[in-house]
Amino acid sequence: MAEAILLETENTPCGCRSYLMAGLSYLGILCFVPLLMSRDDEYVYFHAKQGLVLWMWSVLAMFALHLPLIGKWLFGFSSMGVLVLSVAGLASVALRRTWRLPLVGYFVALI
Repeated sequence: MAEAILLETENTPCGCRSYLMAGLSYLGILCFVPLLMSRDDEYVYFHAKQGLVLWMWSVLAMFALHLPLIGKWLFGFSSMGVLVLSVAGLASVALRRTWRLPLVGYFVALI
């Protein structure tokens, strides 16, 4: 099962710029920087799409605050999920891997 989720990066050497751009992907709205500037780098584009899904999830979580009874709870759990998955994505970049984040990977496939 772990082999299906964990994809090794290619043996081609990636520069420091690629890892910096991939790291920016998981820092909220900064996910648009790698999306617009590094479309040709497959490694960066993979992480940028995951970061975009996490950013959209966090924006939708903010709209949940307007729900009368469960809005704050829904926002809290969603924010915690986005935080944990963003840290996991940053760890994936630090380890120079392309790891499909749980639940996020499904929506990335739709983009």
